Amino acid sequence: MFLTALRSFLVILAIACLSLAIAMPAWALTEVPLTEIDYKPCPADLAEGNVGSGSSNPANCFLVTGIANNRTGKTVYDADVFGRIYDANHEPAMQNRTRLGNIAEIPPGKSNFEVRINVPAQQPLPLQLEQFKASGFSAKIRGQAL
Repeated sequence: MFLTALRSFLVILAIACLSLAIAMPAWALTEVPLTEIDYKPCPADLAEGNVGSGSSNPANCFLVTGIANNRTGKTVYDADVFGRIYDANHEPAMQNRTRLGNIAEIPPGKSNFEVRINVPAQQPLPLQLEQFKASGFSAKIRGQAL
């Protein structure tokens, strides 16, 4: 009786693991290299009334731009953009924050992207942009990215 119960348990466990292994590729994070990273001031309609995150201090609005190189052959969805931003004195312009934004979809191949950021107005320019990358998902579930 014990062996029968153990055998049933192992069969159920094996099926669960196999189901998870089949479903995992849809959940897997896909790394997307970002190159030619630059920034420019936001257009006036985006920049109006900007304040820093979590404060009422004035902030400068910038669009970080570049090229995403999706080598997977499939669209990448809901890609988080990570990077480090320093001011002219190489001091962090965005304290304790490396996730800078999101790209909804990155088609296969090379494509332009832009992410809006706010930098405290007292940070001296020019900004230094380093270690940029993106990672997203290789599939949508129920019409939304994972």
